[in-house]
Amino acid sequence: MFFDTWIGLLRVPVVGTLAYVALVLFIRVSGKRTLTKLNAFDLVVTVALGSTLATVLLSNSVALAEGVLAMALLIFLQFAITWVSVRSTHFESLVKSEPTLVLRDGMFLDAALRSQRVTRDEVLSVLRSQGVSDVAEVHAVVLETDGSMSVLQESLRRAAQPTLPEAA
Repeated sequence: MFFDTWIGLLRVPVVGTLAYVALVLFIRVSGKRTLTKLNAFDLVVTVALGSTLATVLLSNSVALAEGVLAMALLIFLQFAITWVSVRSTHFESLVKSEPTLVLRDGMFLDAALRSQRVTRDEVLSVLRSQGVSDVAEVHAVVLETDGSMSVLQESLRRAAQPTLPEAA
């Protein structure tokens, strides 16, 4: 239970280092998009890569070559799907959701909250974490495609509007 063999202990640093180096190389070759969290699909790939690395590290039944091939396959599929989605709006709509407005001009959009299964308390928690104490100050809260929420404050909207120059 606490110790199996010295070979098992030696396997972890050797296989772990090699699998880690392979993963870093794959990520560098495939580009920054591989580990983004722009949508739920990206998150699944990131979690799957971590799970694959852990399995290669800790499971004697998975050889290093199999684990490296599995990581390469995940990265290739991520690359292929994002490549196609950038070139086809129809395909993009299949793999990526749209952002949803859940609060506008200080008013909760209850239908949007229900459809996205988000509570008012969760939105208020996000507002508090952004330092917002008054919902009326908020121009909008958007539930992004990756599940995060963006807060657009009223003061930012006013600052973006052009102002007239002062008379001399």
